[in-house]
Amino acid sequence: MTATPIFRHAFLDRDQSILAFNERVLDWACRRDVPLLERLRYLAIVSSNLDEFFEVRFAPHHAARLANEQRGVATVETYHALTQRIQALVARQYAIYNDELLPALEKRGIRIITHGERNPRQRRWVRDYFVNEVQPLLLPVALDPAHPFPQVANKSLNFIVRLGGRDAFGREHEIAIVKVPRALKRFVLMPGVKGSRQQHFVSISSIIRAHLPDLFPGRTVLEFSQFRVTRHSDLALDEEEVKNLRTALRLGLQQRHFGQALRLEVSAGCSDFLANFLLEQFELPPESLYRVPGPVNLVRLNQLIDLIDAPALRFERFTPGWPVGLTPGQSFFERLKQGDVLIHQPFESFDAVLAFLREAVEDPDVLAIKQTIYRTGARGEMTELLREAVRRGKEVTAVVELKARFDEEANINHAERLESVGAQVVYGIVGLKTHAKMLLVTRRENGRLVRYAHLSTGNYNPGTAKLYTDLSYLTADEDLTADVDAVFNHLASQNRLPRLRKLLMAPFLLQKGLLERIEACIEAARAGKPAQILLKMNALTDEPLARALVHASQAGVQVDAIVRGACILPAGVPGHTDHVRIRSIVGRFLEHSRVFYFRHGEHEELWLASADWMNRNMLRRVELAWPVTDPHLRARVMEECLRLYLADQRDAWLLQPHGEYVKASSLAPKAGRGALPSAQATLMARYGSKG
Repeated sequence: MTATPIFRHAFLDRDQSILAFNERVLDWACRRDVPLLERLRYLAIVSSNLDEFFEVRFAPHHAARLANEQRGVATVETYHALTQRIQALVARQYAIYNDELLPALEKRGIRIITHGERNPRQRRWVRDYFVNEVQPLLLPVALDPAHPFPQVANKSLNFIVRLGGRDAFGREHEIAIVKVPRALKRFVLMPGVKGSRQQHFVSISSIIRAHLPDLFPGRTVLEFSQFRVTRHSDLALDEEEVKNLRTALRLGLQQRHFGQALRLEVSAGCSDFLANFLLEQFELPPESLYRVPGPVNLVRLNQLIDLIDAPALRFERFTPGWPVGLTPGQSFFERLKQGDVLIHQPFESFDAVLAFLREAVEDPDVLAIKQTIYRTGARGEMTELLREAVRRGKEVTAVVELKARFDEEANINHAERLESVGAQVVYGIVGLKTHAKMLLVTRRENGRLVRYAHLSTGNYNPGTAKLYTDLSYLTADEDLTADVDAVFNHLASQNRLPRLRKLLMAPFLLQKGLLERIEACIEAARAGKPAQILLKMNALTDEPLARALVHASQAGVQVDAIVRGACILPAGVPGHTDHVRIRSIVGRFLEHSRVFYFRHGEHEELWLASADWMNRNMLRRVELAWPVTDPHLRARVMEECLRLYLADQRDAWLLQPHGEYVKASSLAPKAGRGALPSAQATLMARYGSKG
């Protein structure tokens, strides 16, 4: 169906692999067993992912195209290969939208009514809405020497209009731009006919296009098109030269919306004249043009989905269970004296983590709380709990990562709110992102100080905790908690990190520790002893680790990896990765947990981590991995995060030797395809409740 990813130095191309992941996500928009509105949401997710791909990954390829670069990681060849694949992916998106989802919604009485389909009553309502709610916020700009082409913000909705006739001063300037404010709702529910259960919606672009002549009285609208430009948006700061990182980031955020243009989306019917005019203004080559038969921003379909009143067209509501290792109402501190606790989100509730922090805030014996903040969400429930801890006289330290991509502004706000009440806020280490998720509570008990810690594979974000699969780990283990305290002190003081007892920390020890464990498996296999590696992560793109897995395969080590997204390691290549099997799980929830299992001889190790196997995680971030030594918890992680996922045939895709992915269900016997196992469905049934 799609182009084969390009091989580079015996590995798969990372950016092609990212696009392959989005093709797997798009498959959910095609699945008939998925509720209709959820299929629409997966379509929007792919659009959001493509936006981020252009904003973060595409600029080097674009530069290579302009410079006619023939060698290196980004070349003219990679530019054309990626563009071809993206164009095909976008075409498939709109085919699904127009040919499958819109007709299916219409059968259920849900329609997006275009101007040509509106009856006189609907047209009157739309006109009143335009006059009262839309037109006052629009400012059409006619282009002339005094009014050059305006600054167009990243991903904003705009119209370009070609006008006939003369303006008020007798001039024939023919091009005008109309910016559509982000404050305007992208979809509006129109009043229905009494007694009818139909739901009719109108898009903001349809409202504006129907009334463009009203914006240019005395002129003739000859042609027009909606358009949207995507820009490079990855902030780049020389931290060695920045004196105040927070101030520098605030200034950078103001410029993010106006970075280098990389993609231009226009309506499918946009004339060559208008399209070429826009390409010239944004200094883009013809290949950067994307003609789309529908809304230029499918991400905004999320607004439509939220407006539609049709519970039957959504997933059944899932309510996470309270963690099995905890008893409601029991003190966390008393429980952790008995042993560690594992929380498997979102099947078990993240509310338990909030409850742990809340108990620490309210407990008079707790003296200090330390926490990393990478992504916590705009609402900042944990930030408010930390502020309350300060008000109660506790020592609060927050390591806030200001450079968390696309969360910079929210994190700056969290930092300022914490500082305003007297919390100690530090910003980690220059040149490194603090990606580790850890929370440390120090409590006075019987005249001595006792530590309790929470470590996680995911973020402290109550919103995404309902959508991402992650593992939370609560512990009072003296070695682990001492290590966590040492890491916090290292981040704040930037003193030399002491020797850690249990944790592996990037950028110092994590990659080295993983390579040592892979090498131990290789030595075991060569000695004829049992050797196995089981991995679960979001991305596998670090070449040293991928190369080590190749060597492990060549030594006879069986390697099974569950890699959700980008993966540069091909599977099943003769003489190269014969013993490597790689699968991707794309399900209702976003797979996000990181689990690493190594068996060499009679020795077994199981690790959880905040890090994927990416070069940035290993060498340019502060990351943590920690061992799970409790036999019961180890068995649970092995069952729930590895074995169930390796047996999944409903949501799994299998990586083939040349980089393509094949549905596991397509390889299952036809007679048994009606009841194929799904890891996520199994865990939902095991831990949650519906309703």
